[in-house]
This record gives sequence, C-alpha cells and structure tokens, in this order.
Amino acid sequence: MQPATTTHMEEMTNPGKTILKLKLPTDPRWVNIAEKNIEEILVDHAYCEQKAATSGISLIVKYPDKTKLVDEMTALVAEEWGHFERVLEELKKRGYALGRNRPDEYVVELSKHIRKGDKRERQLMDHLLVNALIEARSCERFKLLWKNIPDEGLQKFYYELMASEAGHYVSFVKLAKEYMPAEIVDARLQELLKIEADIIRNLEHRPDRMH
Repeated sequence: MQPATTTHMEEMTNPGKTILKLKLPTDPRWVNIAEKNIEEILVDHAYCEQKAATSGISLIVKYPDKTKLVDEMTALVAEEWGHFERVLEELKKRGYALGRNRPDEYVVELSKHIRKGDKRERQLMDHLLVNALIEARSCERFKLLWKNIPDEGLQKFYYELMASEAGHYVSFVKLAKEYMPAEIVDARLQELLKIEADIIRNLEHRPDRMH
C-alpha cells in the first residue's frame, strides 16, 4: 500500500477539506472519554489492526485472480500486522495485557451493506469501499487522539498511524477504480458515506472502543 501524500494527509486530517467528506464527524468529547479508558482503547485498537490484516487476507483468498489486488493486499496485511505488534508494545509499556476480543459493531453494521448475489466486480467494489470507510473513520479517530491526549508517546504513535490509515483509504478507493468505472465507484462511495453516518449516529456510544 502506498503511503499518503502531503495532499492526502491535508485532506484526511482536515474534515472540512477531506476528499472523503465523512458525513458525521466524531463528537470531540469522545477523546476526553477515551483518554480515561486508554487501556480499553488500546486493547480494542489492537484487535482492529488484527481484523484489518484478516480482511486483507480474505480479499486475497476471494479474488486470487486480481493481480494488483493481491499485490496491494499482501503489503497491507504486512503493514496492519506490524501495527498490531506496535499496539501490543504500547500495551506492554503501560503494564496492560491484550485482553479479550470484542465484536466491532461498527464494522459488522457497515459490512451488511456489501451487496450479495451481485456481479463479482460489484461485490469487490463494495468490499474495497467498506474497507476504505473503516480506514477513514480510524484516521479521524487517530487524529483526535494525536491532537488531544496528553501522553506524548501516544501522540507520536497516533500521528504515525493516522498517516498510514489515510494512505490505506486512498489506496482502497483507487483499487476499486481498477475494477469498476470511476463514476460508479464515486456514486457508490457517496451512498456508503450516508450509510456510515447513520451507523455512527445510531450506534450505542462506547468510550472504550476505537469505532
């Protein structure tokens, strides 16, 4: 996966300018609550990275004939697993254990909108765009943590991961356009953006979760 360019970082980390234009920004108060639950946030974050790696593997298994996808997902899986290891290090630094896995209701609800029984390329497009939205929301949350938490080590950590998530978002959208016309991808992305906002709006507020 290609790292985010300076332009993409500007877009991804400034909600008013982002190319993604998330329809519902995270309530700024989330970071204040998250700060008080940093152990739980780090545990949840670790599992988010593990699930991102697993998602990349699943795409490779499902679409092995898509050479560019296989190449990009192979790089993504390695990077996401590296992030998982880095979150484990942050947990250990603070004397925390990994803890139990928790269902990610946000991802579960968003994934319900990957269309079943449609043409293979359209299903692939939906998979890629759903992954793009997950990366974008993570990028937004990482920005809030980077900007607001007092822990200087975690500030640096989340800045670096924010940059990576921005690059993943861009790559997922570009990859979707490798297999479907750009105008169809853009239209579907707009549909999913509205769906994503509704999911965020209606989810139970969980200060111990990354999403």
